[in-house]
Amino acid sequence: MTSTVITIIVSLIVAAIAYLYWTARRLKNMQESPVSKNLVVLTPSNFQHQTKSGIVLIDFWASWCMPCKMMSPIINEVADEVGEKARICKLNVEEHQQLSSKFSVRNIPTLILLKNGKEIDRFVGVKTKDFLIKQIQKIS
Repeated sequence: MTSTVITIIVSLIVAAIAYLYWTARRLKNMQESPVSKNLVVLTPSNFQHQTKSGIVLIDFWASWCMPCKMMSPIINEVADEVGEKARICKLNVEEHQQLSSKFSVRNIPTLILLKNGKEIDRFVGVKTKDFLIKQIQKIS
């Protein structure tokens, strides 16, 4: 009886490791989704102008970040769905470290919701399209 239990436990552990390895390889090879035409790529030169008025959702991301890659198509869908109700933006933390430091971004992906240039809310990690749209609608 004991050896059967040990065999089952070892089999489950091996299966879990194989699944995690397969998932990691798949995410590593995941292509970055094309940027939506409704998405604004932020830089130090356009940041103030793009964020000073209205509702703005900023996705702080990096190219090496697997959860960021998972968020990319979701951010594109949100940008396409909200239209002119809010401005959806992306900011690469590797290229623009000063801007990410200004907002004390320590983990990525971090999504910051601004209204008229002031931070209203912050979300860390992968979020669903529905969640993000509801958060935008709450402050509209």
